[in-house]
Amino acid sequence: MRSPFRMRERFNINNYSNLGQRVITGLIGAGAIVAGSYYSPWLYFIIFALILGFAQMEFYKLSGLDGMLPLKSFGTFLGVTIFTLSFFIGMERLEEQYYFLIFPLASLVFFIKLYRKSDRKPFTGIAFTFLGIFYVAVPFSLLNVAAFSVDGSFHYEIIIGSLLILWASDSGAYFAGTKFGKTKLFERVSPKKSWEGFLGGAASAYLIAYFLGKYFNSIPEWQWLGVATIIIIAGTYGDLIESLFKRSIEIKDSGKSLPGHGGFMDRFDGLLLSAPFIAAFLKIF
Repeated sequence: MRSPFRMRERFNINNYSNLGQRVITGLIGAGAIVAGSYYSPWLYFIIFALILGFAQMEFYKLSGLDGMLPLKSFGTFLGVTIFTLSFFIGMERLEEQYYFLIFPLASLVFFIKLYRKSDRKPFTGIAFTFLGIFYVAVPFSLLNVAAFSVDGSFHYEIIIGSLLILWASDSGAYFAGTKFGKTKLFERVSPKKSWEGFLGGAASAYLIAYFLGKYFNSIPEWQWLGVATIIIIAGTYGDLIESLFKRSIEIKDSGKSLPGHGGFMDRFDGLLLSAPFIAAFLKIF
């Protein structure tokens, strides 16, 4: 009989190449997110609240590497609270006036910093605490706005569809850039990104959006193409902005939580800038 320890060694993900790790992690993560979002809005809420929490803690950890002292625990708590409020209000379990809880809770950041004697530059820490909320928590919370934007009920198709387009764009850009990439897209910030990769990602995103328009009827076909356009442009800028952030503190990946992908911010950086535009687009049109 084979030892379970030998089996675990054999299937250790670290034994695979970076591409192999990327594929395995991507399939497991995407499967969990898609299945959870489809199965129940409550399971979607739990999964994305966890992702938000990990991503925001990563941001604060990286900020600390550059000498900043944000309120990691309280900032993450506040970010998850904003996400929770937007979800429960979307589900009509709370009234919209509960959004006003955000302001007194956010004001507590100043009180906490006031009583921390060790901080030499408290307002820098305050600024980065709020930046983590605005940069990470607010976009995730706006996903809830997008999901409830059609008729007030939860539409998993919008969440899953947006993520499928984002993943298709990322994957298309990765493979097209690796195979054909020659013309630099933004060399100062990200030397490996190319226009060929960008076009490959755009083609993949539009292809997925076309099929989503055929099978997901929550929004019309032209809006799926609009969502794809947003993700192609804003998602690319989101990737570049996170690269700029990492370059400023001289690191390669935001973390090691996701083998082959880096950290949670590396995997969801395109979503952070896309989500506000998607929510605005669907609410306005």
